[in-house]
Amino acid sequence: MSVSKSADEFKNKNIMITGAGRGIGKRLALGFARLGARIALVGRSKAEIDLAHIEIEQAGGNALRIRADVTDPEQLAVAVDRARVVFGSPIDILICAAATLGPIQPFLQNSLKSWREVININLLGVVNSIRAVLPSMTERRAGKIIVLACDSDASPKLSLSAYATSKTAVVRFAESIAAEVVEHNVQINCLDPGPAYTNLTDELIRADDRLEPRVLTEAKETRRTGGVSPDAQLKVASFLASEQSNHISGKLIHVTDDTNRLKNETLRPDALTLRRMHK
Repeated sequence: MSVSKSADEFKNKNIMITGAGRGIGKRLALGFARLGARIALVGRSKAEIDLAHIEIEQAGGNALRIRADVTDPEQLAVAVDRARVVFGSPIDILICAAATLGPIQPFLQNSLKSWREVININLLGVVNSIRAVLPSMTERRAGKIIVLACDSDASPKLSLSAYATSKTAVVRFAESIAAEVVEHNVQINCLDPGPAYTNLTDELIRADDRLEPRVLTEAKETRRTGGVSPDAQLKVASFLASEQSNHISGKLIHVTDDTNRLKNETLRPDALTLRRMHK
């Protein structure tokens, strides 16, 4: 597995991952556990986080199961406190992976309730998660936050307005909060993990008659190939979670971005943001 050369620094680090019971959240949980981190698995489904916990411990890792809903700030505050007590120290790294695809149909055919639910999970869930860990990070003057986004700088896709809006909003939120805490040595970045085969892929394929041909073709290809590998996603995530990226904050990083170049490059303030200027 090829990951950041700073992989050793994750030994005994405390990483909280929301949406850790499935999809890319679970991939990253398993990956960082292999690097020696203590993982706080946060999710709504007991069965899913139980399984992730078993897989981590069978591989010799250290994980804690915490059932919590990211839409409930009080549950997240309790989760952060429980992880601190069990691990013996505060959360060092937060990875926000909890998300839902939401309604797959034109906006006027969506119920407002289903549309709001996507915003509540994908956007406010990130807001609640960051709010729960940020006070401790700013106080200690150390912390890393990674928010899973999507290709928000690409052209819009029909019938996915709630998902696209929520995922684009978290990028601007991360940019804004990153600027506020830059003097506290806390870095907040978004990561587009690229197309990877998850339950969301199957949801897209089942909605074939409501999607543009290009989106359906991409989803089927992702299912066929598996999409971006877990190792590739872990490589970029571990870079963003490491001290090698201390100079990078408020950015939208794609899984295909060159971390070796980023490690040694001074970025302009507007580089690699929603505007995606590269220099």
